[in-house]
Amino acid sequence: MQDRIKTGDGGIILTSAEDLLNWARLSSLWPMGFGLACCAIEMIATYASHYDLERFGIFPRPSPRQSDVMIVAGTVTFKMADRLRRLYEQMPEPRYVISMGSCSNCGGPYWEHGYHVVKGVDRIVPVDVYVPGCPPRPEALIGGFMRLQEKIRREHPLAPQMLLDMEAKAAEAV
Repeated sequence: MQDRIKTGDGGIILTSAEDLLNWARLSSLWPMGFGLACCAIEMIATYASHYDLERFGIFPRPSPRQSDVMIVAGTVTFKMADRLRRLYEQMPEPRYVISMGSCSNCGGPYWEHGYHVVKGVDRIVPVDVYVPGCPPRPEALIGGFMRLQEKIRREHPLAPQMLLDMEAKAAEAV
């Protein structure tokens, strides 16, 4: 008889609930692309079959209510800033922002000679990961997603406000 390696027979996996929730969250990121300029072409190329983001559990969604990651790709103008903030506020918690390209990171070459360009999307929404480049390659965006996954892995699955509420309720019960 040939020896066979058996898998799944009585196997037990020990982990904490926090690690399990973080693993589930980082393995199913649903980004909403907010393509504003030439960086959007690179973002679209990243979603194509050559790079296959779905192998990382990253599946693009068209609606902010279904997304947990916003990718800001391109030049953000003051006219677009209100719309970007409104879409960010429609996203459910926890939500993350990836700033893609020089224009969204710091205004790019346009802010110096234009009155209409925001000097970085972080002045409008909080940014979690910056992806440098003009325009950044699809590999750089994939690296940005991997940095975001590392950040999620280290987070506590409950928001800090929820923790404070839970501690206050526990103190009232005593």
